[in-house]
Amino acid sequence: MKYSTFGKSGYKVSSLGFGAMNLPSVPLEQAREALNYALDHGINYIDTAAAYRNSEEIIGECISHRRQDYFLATKTGARDYATAKAEIERSLVRMKTDHVDLLQIHYVNNVTEYKKAMEVGGAYEAALEAQREGKVRFIGISGHRPDLLVKWIAKGQFSQILFHLNLAQPFALDELIPKAAEMDLMRVAMKPLSGGFIQPVDRAIRYPYSQDVHVTISGMVSVKEVQENLEAQRKEVGPEERRELEQLALELGEHDCRRCNYCSCPLEIPIPDVMIASKFREKFGLLPKGDGFFKRHQEKITSCADHDPCKVVPLCEAKCPYQLPMSSVVQKAASFY
Repeated sequence: MKYSTFGKSGYKVSSLGFGAMNLPSVPLEQAREALNYALDHGINYIDTAAAYRNSEEIIGECISHRRQDYFLATKTGARDYATAKAEIERSLVRMKTDHVDLLQIHYVNNVTEYKKAMEVGGAYEAALEAQREGKVRFIGISGHRPDLLVKWIAKGQFSQILFHLNLAQPFALDELIPKAAEMDLMRVAMKPLSGGFIQPVDRAIRYPYSQDVHVTISGMVSVKEVQENLEAQRKEVGPEERRELEQLALELGEHDCRRCNYCSCPLEIPIPDVMIASKFREKFGLLPKGDGFFKRHQEKITSCADHDPCKVVPLCEAKCPYQLPMSSVVQKAASFY
């Protein structure tokens, strides 16, 4: 396991972090085994959020007795002071701890939400109060718009930044990671498998591992998955492999979708998943979770071309800040059926 100094925190953090978002989907004992195996084998960064069902309670039940062994990060999706304060207090109770090492203002993807969270009476005020009380050590922000995140972190109000970085979403490399490194922020990459789509797993994990980030959070739910992720980071990434991975990311990132989720679909098609999967589906195929996604959404995806309100100007495309051809990509996905 590789360790590095985690920004200005001074903490020696493991390059692989344990993403606990999906633990509620497995039996408690399986979650307990995975979490403790991870700690036993050098992983010392645990990531969760108030919104991840009972993920925080699972952490409290399974590893709170080992609190000194890990850096604990959680998130609040609230934008106002009162709700954020309540979520912070609830998170501490759920995880059976008197403090979290990192609280992130979660899923901030547009200017309006950012302003709400940062204004007087906003979630940031609650985070600062909790920090003064010793309940929160550091405050960070997470989001899906690297072009906006780079502007927000430049204001100097955050110690950490959480962003997508995977073979199909390399966009944080352009400005966000360099700016965060210049400011010595804690840099955490998420969704190396893009939520369970990207394969092969080892190559997917090694891509963010090769970049200038401190931690790559991988969502894991079993000892086997922990082992697989650890093995992917066993060796350093050499110059030649890094060039190959970066070239592959350029190719697989041609869909240009940041998963900002502005593109709400009247048919409820999860457009970002279709967009992001489009390139690597053709080249590598999908992991079982990705195949399951397309099977579950077959009826919606195949209905796209016949939806009358979208025949002249697709409603999704009018909302996209990047002017992406989402309708044609969804209709091409329909051809796979």
